[in-house]
Amino acid sequence: MIWHLLAKGESYVWARPLLHAKKLRDLELKAGHKATRGQKGPAHANNIKSLREEERRWVEQAETAYARFVTGWNPRGPKRVRAGAATEER
Repeated sequence: MIWHLLAKGESYVWARPLLHAKKLRDLELKAGHKATRGQKGPAHANNIKSLREEERRWVEQAETAYARFVTGWNPRGPKRVRAGAATEER
């Protein structure tokens, strides 16, 4: 799944934007990027409780949508028709 998202340049539909921004910023800091003191970065919204709660409500709705999506999924795919030696046709 990750390969398909990266190859197509798509974002993960069920991702949490605030949490994703925070994790990216943490990685940037660990990689050696300078901390910009006194400026609000992209992960600042994660510090605001009302925005976190709003995102959590959105995640609950997304989980419900995902559950509906998965219930209609057929893990085996369409049935294949065999030909030749497997069906003893000549």
